[in-house]
Amino acid sequence: MSSHTTHRTPMGRAAGIGAALSLVVGVILLAFAWPSVTAEPKDLPVGVAGPDAAVAQVEERVADEAEGAIALERYDDRDAAVAAIEARETYGAIVLGDAPTDAPEVLVATAASPAVAQNLRGLAAELQAGIDEQVRAALPEQLQQVLSDAVQAAIAQATGQGGGTPPVAPSAPELPTITVTVTDVVPLADSDPTGSGLAVAMFPLVLGGMLGGIAISLAVIGAMRRVVAVTVYAVAGGLVLAGILQGWFGALQGDYWLNAAAIALALAAIAAPITGLVALMGRAGIGVGAVLFVLVANPISAAAVPVQFLAEPWGAIGQWFPPGAAATLLRDLSYFPDAPTAFPWLVLATWAVGGIVLSLIGHFRTAGGAEPDAEAAHADEELSEAERQPGAAIDAEPDVPAGRDAAPVG
Repeated sequence: MSSHTTHRTPMGRAAGIGAALSLVVGVILLAFAWPSVTAEPKDLPVGVAGPDAAVAQVEERVADEAEGAIALERYDDRDAAVAAIEARETYGAIVLGDAPTDAPEVLVATAASPAVAQNLRGLAAELQAGIDEQVRAALPEQLQQVLSDAVQAAIAQATGQGGGTPPVAPSAPELPTITVTVTDVVPLADSDPTGSGLAVAMFPLVLGGMLGGIAISLAVIGAMRRVVAVTVYAVAGGLVLAGILQGWFGALQGDYWLNAAAIALALAAIAAPITGLVALMGRAGIGVGAVLFVLVANPISAAAVPVQFLAEPWGAIGQWFPPGAAATLLRDLSYFPDAPTAFPWLVLATWAVGGIVLSLIGHFRTAGGAEPDAEAAHADEELSEAERQPGAAIDAEPDVPAGRDAAPVG
């Protein structure tokens, strides 16, 4: 009769594990909440075009009231300002007329950032309030001039200099009507009027790339086979996700095949480094990849807010990681065909190729007699353990050739 002893975790260790996990939860919360909580516009590029004197007044007023949120850039005319917006060099522009009575125009691009477009609409309201104030300030002077003319006419009539013509009643001064107009140069599509579909799609894209890399690392043994699996997964995933985001949700615009290629490269740029790290480090590479892409790269990707909303230099650094590059690339392909896209394409390709290189290094290390792929070694350990179990000798018996009976005993 055998006794079975259950080994229990010591109380101190159990309490320590619980405390450590609470810290992990806190780190995860900080990683995901930090961009939204600390988001604040800083040096947003906004164009301005018009006469030098009027532009100088706007620059002075923006410098006093914007508190560093807006960085004005001068352009020759309205067409140049529009071209800069379409190339994603600026988020909007202020176009001033040649005459003081010409109404200013504020150009926005909701597709670039709904939050910035809303801020620029608020700036248009402030400009309108300033114009109305100037008109009201000029009203007493105009009234004084009208009254002065009326008094002069009455005096002339009283002294007989009016030639017997009765004085004309003074008319009230006519106030000019100047209304600031707002033009959305690059609006969002009707299928995604708030832009939430495009912003929300980024995290599932990151999660999909990470889960694909983890699943392939666990289910496929062999570095080169993982490279093949990642390639097939990325291509198929790009076609499927583009079909859902563009054909079903309407979050993506433009050419379907180009969007599918961008998504496929983004998936590969996340999955390939994970499988490459696993080829070098074993299953510890999964943890490194998850921390890198979910807790580091995703919060600074600027997928939901402009790069300038994040604390410097994290917004710019985020564009060098797959989540940030993918978010910028998909937005440009959907709404800004004139914007340069070489940089995000290059970033995604570099991460994908880098992951493949890591897998190749792990493959050749194994082939050269160095320590084997950690996952293959783990599989060998499991096989050896199975062979040591009771009944393993039965599995080890040679198979009987097909079509032949076993030789009789005795």
